[in-house]
Amino acid sequence: MSDREQMKRWRLVLGSDVEQKLNEYSSGGSGGGLLDDDDKIMDEALAAIYDGTSGGSGLEGEAAGGRRSAGLGSSSPKLAKWLVDIRSFFPTDVVSVIQSDAIERKGLKQLLFEPETLAQIKPDIRMVATLMALKGRIPEKTKDTARQLVKAVVDDIVKRLEQDIRRAVTGALNRRQHSPLPSLSGMDWKTTIRKNLKHYDKGLGKLIPERVYFYDRARRSKEWTVILDIDQSGSMADSVIYASVVGSIFASLPSLDTRVVVFDTEVVDLSEQCANDPVDMLFGIQLGGGTDINKSVAYCEQYIMEPKKTLFILISDLYEGGNQSALIRRMEALQQSGVKVICLLALSDNGVPSYDNQLAQKLAQFGIPSFGCSPDRLPELVERSIKGHDLQVLAESLATGRIR
Repeated sequence: MSDREQMKRWRLVLGSDVEQKLNEYSSGGSGGGLLDDDDKIMDEALAAIYDGTSGGSGLEGEAAGGRRSAGLGSSSPKLAKWLVDIRSFFPTDVVSVIQSDAIERKGLKQLLFEPETLAQIKPDIRMVATLMALKGRIPEKTKDTARQLVKAVVDDIVKRLEQDIRRAVTGALNRRQHSPLPSLSGMDWKTTIRKNLKHYDKGLGKLIPERVYFYDRARRSKEWTVILDIDQSGSMADSVIYASVVGSIFASLPSLDTRVVVFDTEVVDLSEQCANDPVDMLFGIQLGGGTDINKSVAYCEQYIMEPKKTLFILISDLYEGGNQSALIRRMEALQQSGVKVICLLALSDNGVPSYDNQLAQKLAQFGIPSFGCSPDRLPELVERSIKGHDLQVLAESLATGRIR
């Protein structure tokens, strides 16, 4: 990269205030600006959000102290052009960050309240979280567009996870008798190797199987119960969205009896909405509020008919505003009864947020692991849990790398 190209990048990062100084540092320091026409459009798009943010919103084009800022104003056409600009010059993951910053830093609710503007927004999980938080304030004229945006994100998550979840659950529940139907995901490696040891070719140094064994894919209805108990506090927004969609995938599997429960200081059972339409379910969730985990666990206990065939997943940062002592006793009782109990501090691509480490350690003493999990690792986690693998080992494996 040339010296001038480096100066241009610093100019885009630092803004117009440093242009003269950077131009002096660039090759020769001889006249001419650092930015060409396309660069200037990119710079304007960035300046609209990141210039003059130290004072005021910048929406009217003036920042603190009379210094001029690019701003976005209140004009929908100007917002629409800005959206087109950022999508033209930045990759999709960067566009998502800039859009979120536009709302958080500049208070640009126009992004959400005008159908023609909202239609141009890149659908992503952050925007869905914002829509959920503001759902009571979204104008009627924008609701259909907002729903389409949420549906696009839900469909993307389903496409990303559904096949792996189905394969994982099917593989875990249906390992009873062998089937002649070939399927790599259903291959019984242990039996295949054991029954073909006599066919080991010493010359080649390879095992040449005469017959390959596969697990039967026959499924019984409602073989296991899966309960998702989801903390809907504002800090858990991404986890709430992912968990809700995952719940809808579980609900579509006939071998599982799925319950999806969300809570703050009150408990709401969304199992019916989850099975019908996850988009409606998401709009039924109210992010924010207090937290009474004990109350939600008490509610979920009524659905545990066969403890040894129940997977209970608490998705929470464990900041308990209710009765913590009672919560610990309930969680211990569930674990001792044979329920597979997991606490996911986050179900998100963004890592683990702040959580109550002391409560997590107390749960760990009973064999209940508390850890963060990315959505892509969840199918593997569910499969290993149903198979009866040690959950503490699973938690450690997730922390260090691949699940063993």
